[in-house]
Amino acid sequence: MRTTRVVRRFAVLTGSALLALTGAAGTAAADDDTSEKVTEAGTSFRTATALRVDQEATAEASTGDYLYWAFPVDAGQRATVHATVKLPDAAARHAASTWRVDVYDGLRRRQACRLGTPTKTAAQDAASVSLSCSLRTVRSWSEQWANDPLPGTYYLRLTVTDLKADDLGLPVRAEAKVTATDAGGAQAVDGSLAEPLVPGASSDEQQTAAAVEPEDGWSGGWWSSRWLWTAAGGVLAALAGVGGYALTRGSGRPARVPQGM
Repeated sequence: MRTTRVVRRFAVLTGSALLALTGAAGTAAADDDTSEKVTEAGTSFRTATALRVDQEATAEASTGDYLYWAFPVDAGQRATVHATVKLPDAAARHAASTWRVDVYDGLRRRQACRLGTPTKTAAQDAASVSLSCSLRTVRSWSEQWANDPLPGTYYLRLTVTDLKADDLGLPVRAEAKVTATDAGGAQAVDGSLAEPLVPGASSDEQQTAAAVEPEDGWSGGWWSSRWLWTAAGGVLAALAGVGGYALTRGSGRPARVPQGM
């Protein structure tokens, strides 16, 4: 009975420790301040406006402008960009228009969309058009020849790709937002980059990179939920060992057996 109580106490303490660890990690991830809204957009990679995950952005622009935002994506995350364009009054437009969002990594390589609608045509009488692009899971390390998404600064570009010339310059209002989810330890890989892929060729890009960097820093690829599963596996193995010993050791020398035999 005493051994059973020890095993139960050990299990309770271990479970509490694991819950506290996961809770601390979740709290740290939710500490980013995204309440302040961004009210502008850049017009090139160099002047891209910094945007944090879950932060809302708006921009007043003219039809035909290229709008750029820069945002961070760390290893193990799956990011999705959302963009909505409030179109000019239908009476002022002459034809339908096609809008598109593109996402580039820190090396300015265009990233493919795993899910979403990155290109959409808005009818002449449409009030708005919504676009989205879900990226592949960002890896902490990759071969040089691969085009895998890697941790660092990413760029969201929004523009119109098909438009009647008479509609160029009409005022539009753009809204953008980036969301991200943790893919979990199943997507984790061994190895990590020496540094995240961030811009730094010019002073403007350096300022953008500094503004985009996560508040708690880049993970570097060392942390994933596999650590929790490994710890849980070790705890279960220890419990199984203690429980097996308690079941097989017996109750000691029977009372009817004389001492010394």
